[in-house]
Amino acid sequence: MEAMVDQFFNVGIMIKAWPLVIKGLGMTLLICVVVIPLGAIGSLLAALGALSPNRALRWASLAFIDLFRALPPLVLLIFIYAGLPFAGMSLTPFVAVIIGFFLNNTAYFAEIFRAGLLSVPKGQREAARSTGLTPAQTLIWVTLPQATRNVLPDLLSNVVEVVKLTSLASVVSLGEMLHAAGLVRSITYNASPLVLAAGLYLALLWPLIRLISRFERRLAH
Repeated sequence: MEAMVDQFFNVGIMIKAWPLVIKGLGMTLLICVVVIPLGAIGSLLAALGALSPNRALRWASLAFIDLFRALPPLVLLIFIYAGLPFAGMSLTPFVAVIIGFFLNNTAYFAEIFRAGLLSVPKGQREAARSTGLTPAQTLIWVTLPQATRNVLPDLLSNVVEVVKLTSLASVVSLGEMLHAAGLVRSITYNASPLVLAAGLYLALLWPLIRLISRFERRLAH
């Protein structure tokens, strides 16, 4: 029992691993800060395209959404990082991760936004247009705020998935939190750095999960 505790909860090793794991946490947060806003913007454009009356644009948007929802993110990431160099496109680990996660999350966010846009009654858009608002103004001031509110728990849930997804960046040797913890584990032959990383993930995501639950309860009433 003591040996097991030492293997997973060695305080000395955790203290030594702390600076490197915290540096990895910074990279994890940087990935999120870049991917989440880009994914939100890209997904809104994809959702609008999927609802467009233009058939070519609609089908192209739906094909994009279906393709990148169907592709496993790990396969997509490895293809971008290790496959594209065969076509003469060599990317740094960071750029490969940003592109891969952007494509994956744009597809998932797009389906959420599409559902939100469809949840807004058509009459509200028509009423807004009757007051003299342009289609763009109607979207920005009337449709989008209501659509976002209606799917806010789903959007926040997807943000949680983005944070968890960052752990896949370790496969291309990007120094995010899991990769940093894995390096220390390989040197110390002790799992305590991985436990430390898991604890930091929990501390990062638990408040967000509780926030999602709170929104779900408020929307249910």
